[in-house]
Amino acid sequence: MNHKSRRFWYLTSLLLCVLPACVPFIRPLYAQNEELQQILEQIKQAAAQNKQALVHYTWVEQVTISLKGTQKKQEHFQVVLWPDGTPEETSLDQPAFLDSGGIGSHVRKHVEKKKEEYEQYADQIKSLIRQYVPPDREMLQQAYQQGNIMMEPQAGPSGKFRLVISNYIKKGDNMTLVIDKVQKDLMNVSIATYMDDPSDAVTVSAQFTGIPGGPRHVSSETINGVRKQLTIVVQNSDYQKL
Repeated sequence: MNHKSRRFWYLTSLLLCVLPACVPFIRPLYAQNEELQQILEQIKQAAAQNKQALVHYTWVEQVTISLKGTQKKQEHFQVVLWPDGTPEETSLDQPAFLDSGGIGSHVRKHVEKKKEEYEQYADQIKSLIRQYVPPDREMLQQAYQQGNIMMEPQAGPSGKFRLVISNYIKKGDNMTLVIDKVQKDLMNVSIATYMDDPSDAVTVSAQFTGIPGGPRHVSSETINGVRKQLTIVVQNSDYQKL
């Protein structure tokens, strides 16, 4: 047997020895991918059903904005959804009275200007987060096809697991869905993203609750604009059928 033949048989023997050892690892990986696909399909279907069902409800949304730990504003809205999922918010608060002149009016104008700045920033953050919460079925499928979803067990009480999604909306962002293993219900979502620049970080924690006899919804949401130390707390309640 020449040198090439001996080398061929050596590599073949080595492969035959290694391959059986790899099989136990290949099977669980395939099974996990299959399970992930099934779970994702259930989540996507539930998301679509909830979106359709919430169109037939109205509810009260309370939005509290704090800057550097100090509450700056609290608003209340009556909310309904358009068929495409776009929210329509009608204020439930009385309009604030603004003094347009007199002593100290320049101070008031300065305060109002600063107020407009953080309110504009808060609106920009809210618009960004609406792209994440609730998760969109098409975006979830895209993330799956790109290999950007990992399934992990949830730390703590059993019966839950996590779907960790990277590059969901923006490059380098991260979204984690905590799922009830039995019901396949979405329990909460945590997000790490950013505004126009990665240095302007935004973090989110959203809790989901089921309406008795109805769909699941975002019951509470805490959004942090890290750089400007701005916090937005959203609480949804009093769901009523239209």
